[in-house]
Amino acid sequence: MYDERQLYDHIQRDFPLQPRPFQCVAQAHGLSEQAVLGLLARDLGAGRVSRIGAVFAPNTIGVSTLAALKVEPAWLDRVAARISANAAVSHNYARHGHAYNLWFVAGARHRAALDAALAAIGAEAGQAPLDLPLEREYHIDLGFPLCREVRKPSWPTVRMPPLQRLDDDDWRLVAALEAGLPLTPRPYHALSRQCGMPLDRVLARLSQWHACGVIRRFGAILHHRRFGYSHNAMCVWDVPDGRVDALGKRLARLCAVSLCYCRARRLPHWPYNLFAMVHTRSEDELQAALALFDQQCGLAAAPRAVLLGSQCYKQRGTRYAGAQVSL
Repeated sequence: MYDERQLYDHIQRDFPLQPRPFQCVAQAHGLSEQAVLGLLARDLGAGRVSRIGAVFAPNTIGVSTLAALKVEPAWLDRVAARISANAAVSHNYARHGHAYNLWFVAGARHRAALDAALAAIGAEAGQAPLDLPLEREYHIDLGFPLCREVRKPSWPTVRMPPLQRLDDDDWRLVAALEAGLPLTPRPYHALSRQCGMPLDRVLARLSQWHACGVIRRFGAILHHRRFGYSHNAMCVWDVPDGRVDALGKRLARLCAVSLCYCRARRLPHWPYNLFAMVHTRSEDELQAALALFDQQCGLAAAPRAVLLGSQCYKQRGTRYAGAQVSL
Protein backbone atom coordinates (compact mmCIF):
# COMPACT_ATOMS: atom_id res chain seq x y z
CA MET A 1 0.00 0.00 0.00
CA TYR A 2 1.58 3.25 -1.08
CA ASP A 3 1.71 6.35 1.13
CA GLU A 4 0.57 9.50 -0.71
CA ARG A 5 2.63 11.68 1.63
CA GLN A 6 5.80 9.74 0.82
CA LEU A 7 5.10 10.11 -2.89
CA TYR A 8 4.78 13.89 -2.57
CA ASP A 9 7.87 14.09 -0.38
CA HIS A 10 9.69 12.25 -3.17
CA ILE A 11 8.52 14.40 -6.09
CA GLN A 12 8.71 17.88 -4.55
CA ARG A 13 12.31 18.00 -5.73
CA ASP A 14 14.51 16.06 -8.12
CA PHE A 15 11.61 15.01 -10.31
CA PRO A 16 13.01 12.60 -12.95
CA LEU A 17 14.47 14.27 -16.03
CA GLN A 18 13.81 11.17 -18.13
CA PRO A 19 11.49 10.53 -21.09
CA ARG A 20 8.90 8.67 -18.92
CA PRO A 21 9.18 10.47 -15.54
CA PHE A 22 5.77 9.45 -14.18
CA GLN A 23 6.61 5.83 -14.87
CA CYS A 24 9.83 6.24 -12.84
CA VAL A 25 7.85 7.72 -9.94
CA ALA A 26 5.26 4.96 -10.18
CA GLN A 27 7.86 2.20 -10.04
CA ALA A 28 9.43 3.73 -6.93
CA HIS A 29 6.08 3.60 -5.11
CA GLY A 30 4.60 0.33 -6.39
CA LEU A 31 2.04 2.04 -8.59
CA SER A 32 1.15 2.15 -12.25
CA GLU A 33 2.06 5.14 -14.36
CA GLN A 34 -1.65 5.81 -14.93
CA ALA A 35 -2.32 5.79 -11.18
CA VAL A 36 0.33 8.49 -10.61
CA LEU A 37 -1.04 10.59 -13.46
CA GLY A 38 -4.56 10.17 -12.05
CA LEU A 39 -3.47 11.24 -8.56
CA LEU A 40 -1.75 14.34 -9.90
CA ALA A 41 -4.68 15.22 -12.16
CA ARG A 42 -7.00 14.98 -9.17
CA ASP A 43 -4.82 17.18 -6.98
CA LEU A 44 -4.13 19.74 -9.69
CA GLY A 45 -7.85 20.00 -10.28
CA ALA A 46 -8.55 20.33 -6.55
CA GLY A 47 -5.92 23.04 -6.11
CA ARG A 48 -3.69 20.95 -3.86
CA VAL A 49 -0.86 21.02 -6.41
CA SER A 50 0.06 24.13 -8.37
CA ARG A 51 2.17 22.47 -11.06
CA ILE A 52 5.01 20.06 -11.74
CA GLY A 53 7.94 22.12 -12.88
CA ALA A 54 10.91 24.34 -12.22
CA VAL A 55 11.58 26.84 -9.46
CA PHE A 56 14.32 29.12 -10.74
CA ALA A 57 16.80 30.63 -8.32
CA PRO A 58 16.13 34.33 -7.74
CA ASN A 59 17.71 36.77 -10.17
CA THR A 60 19.28 34.13 -12.42
CA ILE A 61 17.07 34.29 -15.53
CA GLY A 62 15.24 37.53 -14.74
CA VAL A 63 14.62 39.87 -11.83
CA SER A 64 12.09 39.88 -9.02
CA THR A 65 11.27 41.77 -5.87
CA LEU A 66 9.14 41.59 -2.75
CA ALA A 67 6.84 44.58 -2.54
CA ALA A 68 4.17 45.87 -0.20
CA LEU A 69 1.35 48.39 0.09
CA LYS A 70 -0.52 50.05 2.94
CA VAL A 71 -4.21 49.41 2.31
CA GLU A 72 -7.27 50.32 4.36
CA PRO A 73 -8.71 46.99 5.61
CA ALA A 74 -12.11 47.69 4.06
CA TRP A 75 -10.45 48.05 0.63
CA LEU A 76 -8.03 45.15 0.93
CA ASP A 77 -9.89 42.59 -1.19
CA ARG A 78 -10.61 45.10 -3.95
CA VAL A 79 -7.03 46.39 -4.13
CA ALA A 80 -5.64 42.85 -3.95
CA ALA A 81 -7.76 41.82 -6.94
CA ARG A 82 -6.28 44.64 -9.01
CA ILE A 83 -2.75 43.74 -7.96
CA SER A 84 -3.29 40.06 -8.73
CA ALA A 85 -4.50 40.96 -12.23
CA ASN A 86 -1.02 42.26 -13.10
CA ALA A 87 0.81 39.53 -15.05
CA ALA A 88 4.11 40.33 -13.32
CA VAL A 89 2.67 39.38 -9.90
CA SER A 90 3.15 35.75 -8.87
CA HIS A 91 2.27 35.84 -5.15
CA ASN A 92 -0.08 38.18 -3.33
CA TYR A 93 -0.90 37.94 0.38
CA ALA A 94 -2.59 39.92 3.10
CA ARG A 95 -0.62 40.07 6.34
CA HIS A 96 -1.49 41.71 9.64
CA GLY A 97 0.88 43.01 12.26
CA HIS A 98 2.18 46.06 10.37
CA ALA A 99 0.85 49.08 8.47
CA TYR A 100 2.17 47.45 5.27
CA ASN A 101 -0.48 44.77 5.01
CA LEU A 102 -0.59 43.69 1.34
CA TRP A 103 2.54 41.86 0.19
CA PHE A 104 3.31 40.62 -3.29
CA VAL A 105 6.14 39.22 -5.39
CA ALA A 106 6.65 40.63 -8.89
CA GLY A 107 9.08 39.46 -11.55
CA ALA A 108 10.08 40.24 -15.12
CA ARG A 109 12.79 39.51 -17.66
CA HIS A 110 14.74 42.67 -16.80
CA ARG A 111 14.64 45.51 -14.30
CA ALA A 112 13.09 48.06 -16.67
CA ALA A 113 10.09 45.77 -17.19
CA LEU A 114 9.82 45.17 -13.45
CA ASP A 115 9.93 48.91 -12.75
CA ALA A 116 7.16 49.43 -15.29
CA ALA A 117 5.03 46.77 -13.55
CA LEU A 118 5.59 48.38 -10.15
CA ALA A 119 4.72 51.80 -11.58
CA ALA A 120 1.47 50.40 -13.00
CA ILE A 121 0.63 48.85 -9.64
CA GLY A 122 1.42 52.13 -7.91
CA ALA A 123 -0.95 53.95 -10.26
CA GLU A 124 -3.71 51.42 -9.49
CA ALA A 125 -3.14 51.61 -5.74
CA GLY A 126 -2.54 55.35 -5.49
CA GLN A 127 0.84 54.88 -3.79
CA ALA A 128 4.32 53.72 -4.71
CA PRO A 129 4.87 50.13 -3.55
CA LEU A 130 7.58 49.41 -1.02
CA ASP A 131 10.25 47.75 -3.23
CA LEU A 132 12.51 45.33 -1.34
CA PRO A 133 14.87 43.55 -3.75
CA LEU A 134 16.80 40.51 -2.60
CA GLU A 135 20.41 41.18 -1.58
CA ARG A 136 21.50 37.77 -0.26
CA GLU A 137 19.72 34.50 0.36
CA TYR A 138 20.44 32.04 3.14
CA HIS A 139 17.72 29.50 2.45
CA ILE A 140 14.96 29.43 -0.17
CA ASP A 141 13.16 26.15 -0.71
CA LEU A 142 9.41 26.06 -0.07
CA GLY A 143 9.32 22.28 -0.21
CA PHE A 144 7.03 21.08 2.58
CA PRO A 145 7.83 17.76 4.34
CA LEU A 146 4.66 15.73 4.77
CA CYS A 147 5.89 12.57 6.50
CA ARG A 148 8.54 13.95 8.85
CA GLU A 149 10.62 16.99 9.54
CA VAL A 150 13.72 16.98 7.39
CA ARG A 151 16.94 18.18 8.97
CA LYS A 152 18.60 20.78 6.79
CA PRO A 153 22.23 20.44 5.78
CA SER A 154 24.68 23.00 7.04
CA TRP A 155 26.05 24.79 4.03
CA PRO A 156 28.86 27.34 4.33
CA THR A 157 27.13 29.49 1.70
CA VAL A 158 24.11 29.26 -0.57
CA ARG A 159 25.03 28.83 -4.19
CA MET A 160 23.78 31.86 -6.11
CA PRO A 161 24.46 31.53 -9.84
CA PRO A 162 24.98 34.76 -11.75
CA LEU A 163 22.38 36.21 -14.09
CA GLN A 164 22.26 33.93 -17.12
CA ARG A 165 22.53 35.00 -20.73
CA LEU A 166 19.64 33.13 -22.35
CA ASP A 167 19.26 32.75 -26.09
CA ASP A 168 15.94 32.56 -27.94
CA ASP A 169 15.76 28.77 -27.54
CA ASP A 170 16.28 29.11 -23.79
CA TRP A 171 13.52 31.69 -23.49
CA ARG A 172 11.13 29.48 -25.44
CA LEU A 173 11.92 26.64 -23.04
CA VAL A 174 11.39 28.90 -20.00
CA ALA A 175 8.05 30.06 -21.42
CA ALA A 176 6.94 26.49 -22.09
CA LEU A 177 7.85 25.51 -18.51
CA GLU A 178 5.99 28.31 -16.79
CA ALA A 179 2.62 26.57 -16.61
CA GLY A 180 4.21 23.27 -15.55
CA LEU A 181 4.63 19.89 -17.21
CA PRO A 182 1.57 18.43 -18.95
CA LEU A 183 0.17 15.29 -17.33
CA THR A 184 1.00 12.91 -20.16
CA PRO A 185 3.23 9.83 -20.10
CA ARG A 186 5.90 11.71 -22.09
CA PRO A 187 5.68 15.32 -20.84
CA TYR A 188 9.14 16.32 -22.05
CA HIS A 189 8.18 15.33 -25.59
CA ALA A 190 5.27 17.79 -25.33
CA LEU A 191 7.64 20.41 -23.91
CA SER A 192 10.00 19.77 -26.82
CA ARG A 193 7.24 20.32 -29.37
CA GLN A 194 6.01 23.45 -27.61
CA CYS A 195 9.37 25.21 -27.52
CA GLY A 196 10.67 23.85 -30.84
CA MET A 197 13.78 22.16 -29.40
CA PRO A 198 14.83 18.51 -29.82
CA LEU A 199 14.02 16.32 -26.82
CA ASP A 200 17.67 15.58 -26.02
CA ARG A 201 18.47 19.30 -25.92
CA VAL A 202 15.49 19.99 -23.65
CA LEU A 203 16.57 17.34 -21.17
CA ALA A 204 20.21 18.37 -21.37
CA ARG A 205 19.38 22.03 -20.77
CA LEU A 206 17.12 21.29 -17.81
CA SER A 207 19.77 18.98 -16.34
CA GLN A 208 22.44 21.65 -16.80
CA TRP A 209 20.32 24.36 -15.16
CA HIS A 210 19.47 22.04 -12.29
CA ALA A 211 23.07 20.95 -11.73
CA CYS A 212 24.44 24.51 -11.60
CA GLY A 213 21.64 25.86 -9.38
CA VAL A 214 19.80 27.99 -11.93
CA ILE A 215 16.85 25.69 -11.28
CA ARG A 216 16.68 25.57 -7.49
CA ARG A 217 14.05 22.85 -7.37
CA PHE A 218 12.33 20.75 -10.03
CA GLY A 219 9.22 18.88 -8.96
CA ALA A 220 5.74 19.21 -7.51
CA ILE A 221 4.83 22.67 -6.23
CA LEU A 222 2.26 22.24 -3.47
CA HIS A 223 -0.34 24.66 -2.21
CA HIS A 224 0.87 24.16 1.33
CA ARG A 225 -2.38 25.10 3.09
CA ARG A 226 -4.11 22.15 1.41
CA PHE A 227 -1.52 19.85 2.98
CA GLY A 228 -1.97 21.13 6.52
CA TYR A 229 0.49 24.04 6.65
CA SER A 230 -2.22 26.46 7.65
CA HIS A 231 -0.20 28.98 9.71
CA ASN A 232 2.58 31.22 8.50
CA ALA A 233 4.43 34.33 9.54
CA MET A 234 6.93 36.65 7.91
CA CYS A 235 9.40 37.69 10.61
CA VAL A 236 11.68 40.66 10.02
CA TRP A 237 14.51 42.21 12.03
CA ASP A 238 16.66 45.30 11.90
CA VAL A 239 20.15 43.93 12.52
CA PRO A 240 23.59 45.50 11.96
CA ASP A 241 24.79 45.01 8.41
CA GLY A 242 27.99 43.44 9.70
CA ARG A 243 26.03 40.69 11.49
CA VAL A 244 23.22 40.00 9.05
CA ASP A 245 24.99 37.14 7.22
CA ALA A 246 25.91 35.27 10.41
CA LEU A 247 22.42 35.66 11.83
CA GLY A 248 20.78 34.74 8.54
CA LYS A 249 22.77 31.51 8.25
CA ARG A 250 21.88 30.63 11.84
CA LEU A 251 18.18 31.23 11.20
CA ALA A 252 18.27 29.25 7.95
CA ARG A 253 19.23 26.06 9.81
CA LEU A 254 16.01 26.00 11.85
CA CYS A 255 13.63 23.39 10.42
CA ALA A 256 10.56 25.66 10.62
CA VAL A 257 12.21 28.32 8.45
CA SER A 258 11.23 27.90 4.81
CA LEU A 259 12.72 31.18 3.51
CA CYS A 260 15.53 33.30 4.90
CA TYR A 261 17.25 36.21 3.20
CA CYS A 262 18.60 39.74 3.42
CA ARG A 263 16.64 42.45 1.60
CA ALA A 264 17.20 46.15 1.11
CA ARG A 265 16.01 48.56 3.77
CA ARG A 266 13.80 51.47 2.70
CA LEU A 267 14.29 54.15 5.33
CA PRO A 268 12.38 55.72 6.94
CA HIS A 269 9.44 53.51 5.97
CA TRP A 270 11.04 50.09 6.38
CA PRO A 271 14.11 49.62 8.62
CA TYR A 272 14.26 45.79 8.47
CA ASN A 273 16.91 43.88 6.52
CA LEU A 274 16.67 40.26 7.75
CA PHE A 275 13.65 38.13 6.80
CA ALA A 276 12.51 34.63 7.75
CA MET A 277 9.32 32.88 6.66
CA VAL A 278 7.84 30.23 8.93
CA HIS A 279 5.17 27.72 7.87
CA THR A 280 3.59 25.41 10.47
CA ARG A 281 0.57 23.18 10.92
CA SER A 282 -0.78 24.87 14.06
CA GLU A 283 -0.69 28.05 16.10
CA ASP A 284 1.24 26.23 18.87
CA GLU A 285 3.90 25.12 16.38
CA LEU A 286 4.14 28.66 15.04
CA GLN A 287 4.65 30.17 18.51
CA ALA A 288 7.24 27.52 19.36
CA ALA A 289 9.13 28.32 16.16
CA LEU A 290 9.06 32.04 16.91
CA ALA A 291 10.45 31.39 20.39
CA LEU A 292 13.44 29.59 18.88
CA PHE A 293 14.55 32.79 17.16
CA ASP A 294 15.37 34.33 20.53
CA GLN A 295 16.60 31.12 22.17
CA GLN A 296 18.90 29.85 19.43
CA CYS A 297 19.65 32.81 17.20
CA GLY A 298 20.34 35.64 19.64
CA LEU A 299 17.71 37.97 18.20
CA ALA A 300 15.90 38.97 21.39
CA ALA A 301 17.29 42.50 21.42
CA ALA A 302 16.86 43.23 17.70
CA PRO A 303 13.96 45.48 16.61
CA ARG A 304 11.44 43.24 14.88
CA ALA A 305 8.00 42.80 13.39
CA VAL A 306 5.95 39.63 12.95
CA LEU A 307 3.47 39.75 10.07
CA LEU A 308 0.97 36.92 10.19
CA GLY A 309 -0.50 35.61 6.96
CA SER A 310 -4.26 36.10 6.80
CA GLN A 311 -5.29 35.71 3.15
CA CYS A 312 -3.72 34.29 -0.02
CA TYR A 313 -4.96 36.08 -3.12
CA LYS A 314 -2.56 34.63 -5.69
CA GLN A 315 0.12 31.95 -5.76
CA ARG A 316 1.88 30.71 -8.87
CA GLY A 317 5.32 30.55 -10.42
CA THR A 318 6.96 33.74 -11.62
CA ARG A 319 6.40 34.33 -15.35
CA TYR A 320 9.75 35.68 -16.50
CA ALA A 321 9.10 34.95 -20.17
CA GLY A 322 5.36 35.53 -20.22
CA ALA A 323 3.86 37.07 -23.32
CA GLN A 324 7.23 38.32 -24.49
CA VAL A 325 7.99 34.94 -26.03
CA SER A 326 5.90 33.67 -28.89
CA LEU A 327 5.41 29.93 -29.01
